[in-house]
Amino acid sequence: MDKMAAPDDGTENRDVDTAIGATLRNLRENQALNARQLAEISGISAAMISRIENAQVSPSIATMTALTRALNVPLVTLFRNTSVELADYTLTRRGEGVISTRLHGDHIHHFINLASHRRRDLMFESHLITLQKQDAPPPHYVAHGVIFLHVLSGSAHYQYGRQVMTLNEGDSLSIDAELSHGVNELLSDEFIFLSVQAECRQ
Repeated sequence: MDKMAAPDDGTENRDVDTAIGATLRNLRENQALNARQLAEISGISAAMISRIENAQVSPSIATMTALTRALNVPLVTLFRNTSVELADYTLTRRGEGVISTRLHGDHIHHFINLASHRRRDLMFESHLITLQKQDAPPPHYVAHGVIFLHVLSGSAHYQYGRQVMTLNEGDSLSIDAELSHGVNELLSDEFIFLSVQAECRQ
């Protein structure tokens, strides 16, 4: 009986080299640089840059670090297309999601976790939040990254730093999460909004 052929261990390496090369070319072209210009900035020869972009060589960490510094991007950016087969996705149907309740002193509100992704370079979360009028004020937060809010129903005064603004149904707001933010006062009996937060992790 014939023995099963051993897998080609070099195939995966070639796929990685191809993905890195394509990403490097894309980054270079997006910054309107030719290979010679990138070579002058990075200290890596134009010939080597061409070989990397055409997957003819596996670049060292030192070489990739020099190139990404010259392009002003994180080193991990070169690997962004190397793990496509391992990418996750979350599909949440209408009425689904993980229902949670948050207690903050005497205040209580409910939210539904719609999606959560955590990678080495990125954190992403999406929540559907429902606030109802009560004696205890809603909490304020200080976090990282950016937050996008979209009001689905109701209205409220929302504070961002020293700025207070009125949010009504259909309004959207994007903020830097590192400044104190949160609902100050509900103007309707119920206030429902979508909250999406993204944070780079390097």
